[in-house]
Amino acid sequence: MADTPTAKDVVSFEEFATVDLRVARVVRAEDVPEAEKLLRLEVDLGPLGRRTLFAGLKGHYDPGALTGTLIVVVANLRPRTMRFGTSEAMLLAASLPDGRPFLVRPEPGAEAGARVR
Repeated sequence: MADTPTAKDVVSFEEFATVDLRVARVVRAEDVPEAEKLLRLEVDLGPLGRRTLFAGLKGHYDPGALTGTLIVVVANLRPRTMRFGTSEAMLLAASLPDGRPFLVRPEPGAEAGARVR
């Protein structure tokens, strides 16, 4: 049975509209040796340029297989400095109760930088 949202889970349309979701092309993906769960991704957001992000995909996705694929990211997330570098976006993924991630990917034909609405 799906989780039922509670009042604290509800956001207004105006709040949701502040999140800038964009299609991004993975330019490079690599293991972060000093991190147990992280991969470092460099993504191309078209007219918004390139960004680096860190995602808990290690052991679930082969970094080489991610290169060239399209994903969806939160493009206007405040950068977060970590000991491995600065994460400048966040990718979207669904997960099962066991924690396995599944990337949210746009349909073929989408282009880097396209706004997700």
